[in-house]
Amino acid sequence: MSNSRHVLTDKDILLYELPTVFPLDYKGYIQRGGYQALTRAVNDLKPSGVLEAVLRSGLFGRGGAGFPTAKKWQMVLSQPDDTRYLCCNGAEDEPGTFKDRYLLRSNPHQLIEGAAMAAFAIGAQEGYLYINGTFDEEISFLNKAIDDAREHGHLERPFQGFQNGITLKIVKSPGTYVAGEETALLEVIEGREAKPKQKPPYYPAVHGLFGKPTLVNNLETICNIPHIVRAGGDFHKKMDHPFGTMIFSLTGDVRRKGLYELPLGTPIRVLIEEYGGGIIKGGKVKGFFPGGPSNAILPGDKIDLPLDLSALKAAGSSLGTGSIIVMSEENCMVQTALLYADFFAKESCGQCPPCHLGLANVSDILRKIESGKGQDGDIHQIEQLCEMIKGRGYCYLLTGGVIAVESILLHFRKEFETHIEESKCRMDKGIA
Repeated sequence: MSNSRHVLTDKDILLYELPTVFPLDYKGYIQRGGYQALTRAVNDLKPSGVLEAVLRSGLFGRGGAGFPTAKKWQMVLSQPDDTRYLCCNGAEDEPGTFKDRYLLRSNPHQLIEGAAMAAFAIGAQEGYLYINGTFDEEISFLNKAIDDAREHGHLERPFQGFQNGITLKIVKSPGTYVAGEETALLEVIEGREAKPKQKPPYYPAVHGLFGKPTLVNNLETICNIPHIVRAGGDFHKKMDHPFGTMIFSLTGDVRRKGLYELPLGTPIRVLIEEYGGGIIKGGKVKGFFPGGPSNAILPGDKIDLPLDLSALKAAGSSLGTGSIIVMSEENCMVQTALLYADFFAKESCGQCPPCHLGLANVSDILRKIESGKGQDGDIHQIEQLCEMIKGRGYCYLLTGGVIAVESILLHFRKEFETHIEESKCRMDKGIA
């Protein structure tokens, strides 16, 4: 395997199952330099210095959109309100994504230190750690880590004039996909149902939690902060990874499903073949989602593309959450389209008719084709529906579902036509 210095995970995780080891405790974290970055931030850098380090690092959000982290912080700081909030998004409920859970399970103090520094930088007295409610054991680890950090004074020191330090509170996500959308996250924290709000006016950086400016960062994004601040803004360059590393969740028809922390810019082929061991039965890659199913699928001949925001955007997809789902030549792409259309239709919160009705209609037509009852005109009807409903919801769920279906149709249209012509599937399975 290629050499790589793993910052967040320390090593490659070769198995899909989460490791059955206890998390790094407070003593172990301190021995590895834990909370030194927070001490440096408070004593030496001050809030502006932390922001400058993150700006120089080039860190971008790991939650899907790839928005520059420092720019989001600056948006919150630019608001004329003295009360600000921090929210860490660890809802993680997209198919094929499981890195946040591993980070919580292996090293919760890393998240706490990063959250404390993010709050310090934007002047937030309260931070909310919004975690998938099904992660029971990980939440217990995180609670213990918060207690240890508070007991040893790491959360009690003054933050931007707040003499009582920062309060970190855990809020459980309902464990649904839409609950991870940032305005739905705010709704849950405020005690309401997980339903997204329309943007504008509800941009969290401007009008967020309790109507105040709010920073919402993904869990992996925040876990990067201690490493950046400890080493300075040129941290990634010092590592010989000028664009930093990212954790990739690799699933599908590969021999070694798992988590791999690799330098951004690594060819997708290296991840699939060197780290993932290639296709299970030695075949070829038929297609893959490079950033989870809410981003466009790409055909197998694109596996030499780098894991890079701009390169994947130019190819018509996105890096997303770093969830790479690989399909072999044995996969039926009609079944794959149906699988994800059903997922997004089921996960709709129901408040936007184009979403919950439109996605259900797309699923129904795909199910008809998959079952051998497809008719001429069905493909065109799917395309018309997708074009009509895309972008017409309060959040990205609807558009993500449409993109999954449209991109599969774009690259594998012949399979849909064959299903209709022959009234059957030539493959014997859908996605692994």
